[in-house]
Amino acid sequence: MASQLPPSPLAVLPLTNVLRSLMTTTISSSPLLLPPSLAVMSVLANTTQPILNPDNNPVLRLFLKKTFYAQFCAGENAAEVQQTINSLKQMGFGGVILGYAREVVLTEAQMKDLSSCASGAVAEECIRNEITPWAEGTLQTVRLAEPGDFVALKFTGAGRQALFALSRREPPTPALASAIDEICQLAASRGVRLLLDAEQQALQPGIDDWSLDLMSRYNPADRPVVYGTYQAYLKSTPATLARHLAAAKEGGFALGVKLVRGAYLGSDPRHLIHDTKEDTDRAYDGVAEALLRRRWNEVLRPVEGESDGGFANVGVVLATHNRTSVLRAQDIIAELGSGGSSNVPDVAFAQLQGMADEVSCELMARASSSSNAGGNGQAAASPRVYKYLVWGSTGECMKYLLRRAHENRDAVQRTRDGREAMKTELVRRLKGALGLSG
Repeated sequence: MASQLPPSPLAVLPLTNVLRSLMTTTISSSPLLLPPSLAVMSVLANTTQPILNPDNNPVLRLFLKKTFYAQFCAGENAAEVQQTINSLKQMGFGGVILGYAREVVLTEAQMKDLSSCASGAVAEECIRNEITPWAEGTLQTVRLAEPGDFVALKFTGAGRQALFALSRREPPTPALASAIDEICQLAASRGVRLLLDAEQQALQPGIDDWSLDLMSRYNPADRPVVYGTYQAYLKSTPATLARHLAAAKEGGFALGVKLVRGAYLGSDPRHLIHDTKEDTDRAYDGVAEALLRRRWNEVLRPVEGESDGGFANVGVVLATHNRTSVLRAQDIIAELGSGGSSNVPDVAFAQLQGMADEVSCELMARASSSSNAGGNGQAAASPRVYKYLVWGSTGECMKYLLRRAHENRDAVQRTRDGREAMKTELVRRLKGALGLSG
């Protein structure tokens, strides 16, 4: 007999999380509240006025720290980050995907003259003010993460030299290459995995080149340390992934795949993106199934002229808030596990901290239910669920918080679903407190 799910997957969330989620989703789904909220956050994220910087204004910092910052971010220092990670793991999450919030802010003049960063005094300035702070912050992030966690790494955070090399599809400069190698070596030594972010298409071919090179050097054959990000909304993604799978098989290294739907709909050329959301959904689910089963299908096909034999070893992070996709993937994993397959790849699910908690908690509840059923191999096949969050001072996190606000605005139906889920959970708890449950 199949085991029953708990009365509410959201029962694992502390009441403060439920209330904060209800507040943020209510604002994000309100035509009246959202526009002024976005306007205020945009000012705070881009201000040059000290009084409007939360790091300089204690009243503003206190309000943001207890509300939006607490909803989406990990902490301002090592102690706070550790507390957040421990809290998530106590709820049942497998761990975190931790990012460093500080961003290099370039002037318009600097962006127009990227070529000047290649040599001389400007190159030294780039190393001193852009690459070194980015590397130090990322190394600290790897140290804050625990074995089994992930660290998100954004190449363009390293500033002008990274932007210039990526735009020309060239290798990183010696200073940047040294910094990246130091980050990879530290991650490998600590049992922490690196997720290399995707970015706009003007830079993505260069990012793919760097990602594949790093995977070939730091991923042993049995497990990935470095993961590239593949955006399912791009028509070219299956072909790109097939080439990378072929390279990994030939090179004898594991391929790390973080699969997302796509984050640059407003800036990537429209003709490169699937025509409809349904086409993107089919691409995402088709690629995910091929990777999970380690078998080519009509979406993910082998490179033309290559053998259609077995896959390279892969590690997969399914990073999505789409409930249908994650439950479909979880069913495939359970099926493979119950069949005694030894060919199931290492899989993790990931959602952003403070968003889609109803999806994350349902995944954990289903995995727990399968484990409790016992005797059919499903427990071993149940992947962990991770939350993505950034750390840094309140001021450093403002641009990240603004992006999350815009994302909630753009995903109206998902935000409404989250709001209704939190409302239902709050009512359930109130009824329980009044003895009206059941």
